[in-house]
Amino acid sequence: MSYDLVVIGTGPAGYVCAIRAAQLGLKTAVIEKDKTFGGTCLNVGCIPSKALLHASHLFEEAGHDFEGMGIGVSKPKLDLKQMQAFKQEGVDGNVKGVDFLFKKNKIDAIKGTGKITGPGKIDVDGKTVEAKHIVIATGSDVTRLKGIEIDEKRVVSSTGALALDKVPGKLLVVGAGVIGLELGSVWRRLGAEVQVVEFLDRILPGMDGEVARQFQRILEKQGVSFKLGSKVTAIDSKGKTLKASVEPAAGGKAEMIEADVVLVAVGRVPYTQGLGLKEVGVEMDERGRVKIDDHFQTNVKGIFAIGDVVRGAMLAHKGEDEGVAVAELIAGKAGHVNYDAIPNVIYTYPEVASVGKTEEELKQAGVAYRAGKFPFTANGRAKVNKTTDGFVKILADEKTDRILGAHIIGPDAGTMISEITVAMEFSGSAEDVARTCHPHPTLSEAVKEAALAVDKRPIHM
Repeated sequence: MSYDLVVIGTGPAGYVCAIRAAQLGLKTAVIEKDKTFGGTCLNVGCIPSKALLHASHLFEEAGHDFEGMGIGVSKPKLDLKQMQAFKQEGVDGNVKGVDFLFKKNKIDAIKGTGKITGPGKIDVDGKTVEAKHIVIATGSDVTRLKGIEIDEKRVVSSTGALALDKVPGKLLVVGAGVIGLELGSVWRRLGAEVQVVEFLDRILPGMDGEVARQFQRILEKQGVSFKLGSKVTAIDSKGKTLKASVEPAAGGKAEMIEADVVLVAVGRVPYTQGLGLKEVGVEMDERGRVKIDDHFQTNVKGIFAIGDVVRGAMLAHKGEDEGVAVAELIAGKAGHVNYDAIPNVIYTYPEVASVGKTEEELKQAGVAYRAGKFPFTANGRAKVNKTTDGFVKILADEKTDRILGAHIIGPDAGTMISEITVAMEFSGSAEDVARTCHPHPTLSEAVKEAALAVDKRPIHM
C-alpha cells in the first residue's frame, strides 16, 4: 500500500486534512485505531456534549421559563435514557457522515494502530503502509491528577460525564475551564447540585477577565457554586459517597467534600503514545507536543503534525484549518492559518465567545487600545426575549482602529463572534463593523453598537 499522503487519526484535524488532500489530487489514506471515525470531538467530545447541552437547556426552559410567555405546560419529566439515545443518534449521524466523505473522496480508510517505523513507512498491526508524506493528527487525551484514579463511573473524565445513567445528587467538578463548566451546566440543569473546585483564583484561565467575572456571577445565579484557589489532593471512594480532600492552593488545612460523582476536567494532553516518534527521531517539546515549523513539518523530512498534538489552542476548528493548510502546502499551494483570528466558544447558557487578544494580554504587551462595550440589556431583541445577561466588547488599536480582539457573553455568542472573526481576517477596523448595516431586531446589533462604542458613539446606550 503506497500513497502520496497518509493521515494518522480521523478527528477534525485528520479527516479534514485527508479530504482536502484528496480534493487536490493526492492519493490519500487515513489510519484509525478506534472503531469509529471522528476522534474525541465527534465521539466523546464536542458533538455529544452539545447534544446534551441543547436538550438540558430545553428541559430547564420548559420547567421555568414558559409560563411567563403564556405557555402553560406541566412540569417536564426527565427520561435520561432517551436523552442519551438522542445524544447518540447525533453522534452516529456525524460519524457516518465522515465515513461517507471518505468514500466520496476515494480516501482509503485503514483500521488499526499506526506506528511510524521510518521516513515514509508506517506499520499498521503488522502491515506496512508507505507514504511520501505522513501527517500526525492523533489528538489529545484527558489530563490525569496524580493519585486520583478515573474509573468513568463515579470518578469520571469528560467521557464518563457524557454517559452517566442517572443524575448525580451532587457533582463535584475539578477544574473551572471550558469542559468542566459545560458539563457541570448540563447536570445542574437536570437536577444535580454542582460545585466547582479551581486551582486558580478565577474561572476560565486565559479568557478575558471581565467576561470571566460576569460569567461566574451568572453561573452562581443559576445554582453552580465555586471554590477557587483550591485543589483536590485525594478521593476516597470506599463508601456510598465519594469523599474529596480539598486543600487551599497556597497550602493549608484540608476539608472533606462529599459527592456522588467527581468530574476531573483539568485539561488535555497530546496523544503520542505508540507512534514510534522517539525511535524515528521526531522532536517533542517540554509539554509533550510534537515540534513543528511554520509549515507544520517536524524535524524529520516528510513527517508533519497538526491539531491538538502540536502547539496552540486545542480547538477542533483550529485543527481543521491546519489540516487544510498542510494538505495545500504538501500539494505545492500556499496553505496558511491566521492564529490571531481563531475563535473560541463555551456552549453554556449564556454562551461565551472570544477571538484575538484579551485586555490583559494587550496591557501586558504595552499595546495602546480602545474598548467598546455594549450590554444586551440595551438590545431590543434580547429585551423582548428576556435574554439580557452579558455584553459584547470589541478591542481596537488606538491609532489604526484595527480590531485586535472581541469578547461576547450572551445568547448565541458563538454565532455572533464569526462576524468579528471575518473582520479580523481582513484586517478590518471597528469602524468597518460599525458602518455595516445589521438587521433589526437582532442580537447581532449589539456587535455593531460595541463597534460604535469604540469611538464613543453608540446609539442605543
